[in-house]
Parts: sequence; C-alpha cells; structure tokens
Amino acid sequence: MSRRPVERLADPNERVDEREAELTLRPKRFADFVGQGVAKEQLEIFVQAAKNRGDTLDHVLIAGPPGLGKTTLAGIIANELGVGMHTTSGPALERKVDVAGLLTNLQEGDVLFVDEIHRLNAAVEEVLYPAMEDYEIDIMIG
Repeated sequence: MSRRPVERLADPNERVDEREAELTLRPKRFADFVGQGVAKEQLEIFVQAAKNRGDTLDHVLIAGPPGLGKTTLAGIIANELGVGMHTTSGPALERKVDVAGLLTNLQEGDVLFVDEIHRLNAAVEEVLYPAMEDYEIDIMIG
C-alpha cells in the first residue's frame, strides 16, 4: 500500500500575529464566557446597573491565578459597556509620568486593565490611587 503525501493544513513559514489571533478568539459577551459563574453573574449585574444609570462602572478588581480569564472578563466589560479597553502591566509602569501619560489618553468610561498590578512600585501607586479615587490627576509643571 503506497502512502500519499499529507497535505499540510498549516504552513510553518506563515506567521500570524499571535496576539491579534488570540484576541479574535476571546469571548466578547458575558453570554459567550464559560466558567467563573458567580463572578460573571455579579459583573453582569454591575455592568447592567451602570448602563441603566447612564453612568460609568465603578472600579473593579479581578484577582486570581493566571489563566482564569481576568483579561477576557475585562475585555467583555469594555465591550458590554461600549467603551475602549487599554491594557498594560504593573512592571511596565515604572515612573509617575508613565501613569500620567496612560491616564490622560483614556476617554471617559474606558476600561484600564493593569495586569500584575501587585507589582507596581510605590511612586506609581502615589499617582494611580488618587486618580482612581478622584477621577483626576495632579500634574506639577515647572
């Protein structure tokens, strides 16, 4: 019995931006998200309440080990609210000016997802936490 050559379904030389491909596969709505039932239900209530009030969603802390869907849930929140989502990581925010630049580029109601927020340094926390409380930042000029 002769073997026919196997047709390759994937070309190893073809490169697709993995991040872009990953984002297209993630659920965009709560209804499509599998798992984390209690957390998902509570987040749905929070999002719907904010929409009913015509207001922005209050701050949300999503914590847990890697791979449980924290980033995906943040994206779903942004999508369900119809706002933009900006993603960064705690270690990437090294200086106060990094936070100020990031925050000044947000539109009202946008979701800011800070992965590994527990790794922020103290100087960055001094800018971020008051900004979260007051929804504004103080910038020293001169």
